[in-house]
Amino acid sequence: MEVVASAPGKITLYGEHAVVYGKPAIVASIDKRVYVRCRLRSDKSITIRALNLQVPGIILTYNKDGEVILKTDYGRVLSAVSYIREAINLTSRYLNEFKGADLTIESNMPVGAGLGTSAAVSVATIAAYSKALGHDLDLHNIAKLAWNTEKNIQGIASPMDTSISTFGGIVYLTYDGVNFSIDPLHIDVEFNIVIGYVKRQYKTKEMVEKVKSYLQRHPDLVKPIIDLIGDLVNDAKKALIKGDLEYAGELMNINHGLLDALGVSSKELNDLVYAARAFGAYGSKLSGAGGGGSMIALTDSERVQQIITAIRILNGLPIGTEIGGDGVRYESIDKNK
Repeated sequence: MEVVASAPGKITLYGEHAVVYGKPAIVASIDKRVYVRCRLRSDKSITIRALNLQVPGIILTYNKDGEVILKTDYGRVLSAVSYIREAINLTSRYLNEFKGADLTIESNMPVGAGLGTSAAVSVATIAAYSKALGHDLDLHNIAKLAWNTEKNIQGIASPMDTSISTFGGIVYLTYDGVNFSIDPLHIDVEFNIVIGYVKRQYKTKEMVEKVKSYLQRHPDLVKPIIDLIGDLVNDAKKALIKGDLEYAGELMNINHGLLDALGVSSKELNDLVYAARAFGAYGSKLSGAGGGGSMIALTDSERVQQIITAIRILNGLPIGTEIGGDGVRYESIDKNK
């Protein structure tokens, strides 16, 4: 049996990092996706082929006991492969069933860009593998398994990325450190998001640990910053629903300043953020864990091209996208393979 599942990347409109500490966030799926093809084998081996996660033609094979049978020099893609492997392990334990499989992973967004690639990889892998085994996991179980995958790999993770990759749309997410809930946001006003990408300098885990260290060393200073981020997320929710893009943009600018105070931005990201504002964006901020990666600009259709040009001038990569699309889905199911 062969199953192809896909899951979207995401952008964080408001609230990254603070969401780890029980504050709300607003996050949206994007139209860039990760595709996982899963074909069951007759033996107990798992073969992972990551075609375009920075290094092409990556192969890793291991058996049910975790012993590596075959590997190539997969270098920087190790992190992505780790998520795939952990997703398979957790899914097989949850279903109490293990079968060998060939997995092929393709992505049309850059790894480490702050666009939730690891979450999308985890979600799509869980969906494809469980379906190939003959199980129909509901979305909540897929999201929970994917979240546990990220926690096991990163050490600490909010359910934000894996939830939006599973359910899709634009959502307001709350998380109390144990449980989480998501409420779809219905936004009637039209707006555009421009993504700018610069090379990532630090991994998500490193950025999360940096904020945690700041909080432990300077609780009287850092906790109020996290609280303020939570407050502005609630204000941003009201602004978006009301259609007040100017106020939503101002809150985006404030959110970026608070994230910069937490030490998770970079000069390259800041250059793109301020250039987007100079060229007419309502607001702009980094999106994701930071340390390089992606920024977003909230704008109208008339200024999109100007902002794209500004990003290119500063050697950033502009990424065109639509937001609020489907979450995880099955692209094909072939029972004869």
